[in-house]
Amino acid sequence: MRLASPVTRMVLGALALVLLAAAFVLSGLVHQLSILGSGPIVPVVVVYAAVGLVVARREPGNPIGWILIGFIVLFLVSNDVGVYAAYYYRFGHHGLPLAPVAVLLQPLWVPALVLFPVVILLFPDGRLASRRWRWVLLAYALCGAVVSVALDWPSITAVAHHDVRVDAYGDVISTGGSHDKLATLAMVLAVTGIVVIWVSFVAHQVLSWRRASGEQRQQLKWLASGGALTLAILAVSFGISSTGAAGEVLGIGLAALPVGIGVGILKYRLYDIDRIISRAVSYAIVTGLLVGLYAGLVLLATQVMTVKSPVAVAAATLAAAALFNPLRRRVQHAVDRRFNRARYDADEAVAAFAARLKDAVDLDSVQDDLAGVVQRTLEPAHLQVWVSPRD
Repeated sequence: MRLASPVTRMVLGALALVLLAAAFVLSGLVHQLSILGSGPIVPVVVVYAAVGLVVARREPGNPIGWILIGFIVLFLVSNDVGVYAAYYYRFGHHGLPLAPVAVLLQPLWVPALVLFPVVILLFPDGRLASRRWRWVLLAYALCGAVVSVALDWPSITAVAHHDVRVDAYGDVISTGGSHDKLATLAMVLAVTGIVVIWVSFVAHQVLSWRRASGEQRQQLKWLASGGALTLAILAVSFGISSTGAAGEVLGIGLAALPVGIGVGILKYRLYDIDRIISRAVSYAIVTGLLVGLYAGLVLLATQVMTVKSPVAVAAATLAAAALFNPLRRRVQHAVDRRFNRARYDADEAVAAFAARLKDAVDLDSVQDDLAGVVQRTLEPAHLQVWVSPRD
C-alpha cells in the first residue's frame, strides 16, 4: 500500500476514463462488437470505478478501493485490446502497431475476475481475520495464475508462430493439440479450486455476521444485501434473456454489489439498510398479491361471469387500487416485525408512551416515562431532560 497516494488515485481514475472513451471509439470502428457496446455495462463500469475511487480517497489504507479500481482497469484494457486485435487480424486493417501485444493482453479479464472476489474476504476494513487466510490467498493466487496461463497459452502460441486468428471479440481461435488438452485439464483443476475458495470467502463472512453486532453487523448487512440483489437480478435477467429489457435489468443487478460495498465501508446512512430491506420485501409481497388478485378478478369476470373484457379490466384495476393502502399497511407491519425489529419495537414503545401521556398528570412520572422510552428505543450513552420553568 506504499503506492496508495492521491497521485496514484488520479492516474488510475484518468486511465479508466481514457480506456472507457477508447472502448466507444474502437467499438464504433468494428460496428459495436465491443462488450461495452451493449450499453447497460457502461453504467456498471462507472459505478465500480466511482466506488473504488471514493473508497480509495476516504480510506487510502484500505485495499478494497484499489482492488475495485484495478478490477475495472484490467477489464477495460482487456476489452479495448480485444477489439483492437479484432480490428487488425479479423477485419484486415493491417499497419496498426502493437497488434501482437494486444492479442497477448486480451485475456487480462481473467486476473480481473480472479481479483474481485478478494473484496468479499477483506470486507470491510481490508484486513485478514487471521494468518491462516494468507495460505488460502496464496493457493488462490496460484490457481488464478494457472487459469490465466492456460487461457493465454493459445495467444502465446499463435503469436510465436505468426498464425493469429481471432473472433469478433479478439479471442484467439485455438487450433487444438495435446498442449491444449493439458491446459484444459490444468484449468479445470484450477477453476475448481477457485470456486471452492470463493465459497470459503462467503462462508467466512456468514460466520462473521453471526458473531458480529452493532456497526459491523450493519456493514455486513449491506454487503449481503448487495450480493443477494445481484444474484437475484442475474437470475431474473437469464429468465427474460429473450426480451430487450434483459440488458437493463442485468446492469442494475451488477451495480448493486459495489454500492453495498461502498456504503458498508464508508458507513454512509449505515443503519438505513434495515428500512430498505423491510420496504423492498413488503412492496414485493404487496405487488405479488395485487398482481395475483388482479389476474384472478379478470379471469373470474371474463371466464365465469362472462363480463366484457374492458369492463372486467377496469373493475379489477379499481379493486386493486382500493386494496393497495390497507394491504400495504398490514404487510409492512408484519415485515417490520420480522426484518426491521428495532424500528418496530421503537414504534410500539412510542405509541404506548403516547397513549399513557393522554392520562398523565404528574410531571415527574412523565419525565421518568419519557426517559425510559428514549433509553429503550435509542439507547443513548447519556440522557438528560430539561424542563422549562413555570414562569
